[in-house]
Amino acid sequence: MAVRRTVYLDHSASTPTDPRVVEAMMPYFTEIYGNPSSSHSFGRKAERAIENARETIAEIFNCKPSEIVFTSGGSESDNLAIRGAVWNRHKDGKNGHLITTPTEHDAVSRTIEQLVEVMEFEQSILPVDHFGSVGVGDFEQAIRENTVIASLIYANNEVGTIQTLADLAKIAHKRGVLFHTDAVQAAGQLPLDVQELGVDMLSISAHKFYGPKGVGALYVRDGIDLLPSQSGGSHESGRRAGTHNTPFIVGMAKALQLAYVEPHNAHYQAMRDRLIGGVLNRVPNAKLTGHPEQRLPSHASFIFDGIESNLLLSHLDLKGIAASSGSACKTGNPEPSGVLLAMGYSEKEALSSLRLTVGRQTTPEEIDYAVDTLVEVIEKLAKLAVL
Repeated sequence: MAVRRTVYLDHSASTPTDPRVVEAMMPYFTEIYGNPSSSHSFGRKAERAIENARETIAEIFNCKPSEIVFTSGGSESDNLAIRGAVWNRHKDGKNGHLITTPTEHDAVSRTIEQLVEVMEFEQSILPVDHFGSVGVGDFEQAIRENTVIASLIYANNEVGTIQTLADLAKIAHKRGVLFHTDAVQAAGQLPLDVQELGVDMLSISAHKFYGPKGVGALYVRDGIDLLPSQSGGSHESGRRAGTHNTPFIVGMAKALQLAYVEPHNAHYQAMRDRLIGGVLNRVPNAKLTGHPEQRLPSHASFIFDGIESNLLLSHLDLKGIAASSGSACKTGNPEPSGVLLAMGYSEKEALSSLRLTVGRQTTPEEIDYAVDTLVEVIEKLAKLAVL
């Protein structure tokens, strides 16, 4: 029996944990297992590991260690930033206004939707162009006297477009508005220097850059008050409750350090460009979505007219290719992609998307196999659609 070939092209959904990260984590499961909040030697050793991790991440972010808050992942980081800021305003009896885009991850968009629906906050959803980019003029016009926070994604998870944040952040600061970015997809590939980006808060999640699942971080600039959404212990300077996940925090810091000490962007981009070129040259009517140049090095995304995404994913999976129809959180959803609709694509086109994202171990042979398979599958599905 022939061995089934497998090609993993869904690294924007999750990456394999680097063996060196696993090695760094292991002692904190069985040897240094004390609660970091405990005052005895077992606890102090764990606490030191956490503070070392905080210093490592702060160096990459170009910020103070005290400005790093550990969380359970990108979604919690986004929630803490947005809810914390607006709830802090609300406790003074003031309702606020929030600015966002239609191309955010659900961790941002649904958090804001709930604040609007349940607590009667106001929101402005900025228009985006055909690439998913926000205009500086549109952002400036959206700011009001009661605007509390703007949350704009750094690199889009569905189409890979990179947002230019620094100019937008400058405008926000001139008007006294907090600026948050979801940098979950950007971490490990794009610069995270918060001084250069100009952001007040920034979210990351370890499993996007070869770290463990279930741990993330939020940068919070000194002087920003956040009302915590969890009650219990006063961990992370009172910003969240729950015992620190020492092994995973250590693993996240190691993974982030490796990503910037040993960058893989040249490899990502070479594989991505080989993939994009192969698809656009060989698949009739294929369209690249997102910005053709200002996009994540690892990210390729397409629309194939008349080919339903979920059916395409199933056939690719049968051929051993792991892919996505946009955000992994939306895989299996028959609704058209809201991101693509906001970018001006039709409902039919928004139901025909495919995301292919490369990784450190992706080879040219795997890319060629994926392109060959995609051509074969789309030809088959196109014939079935005509019958």
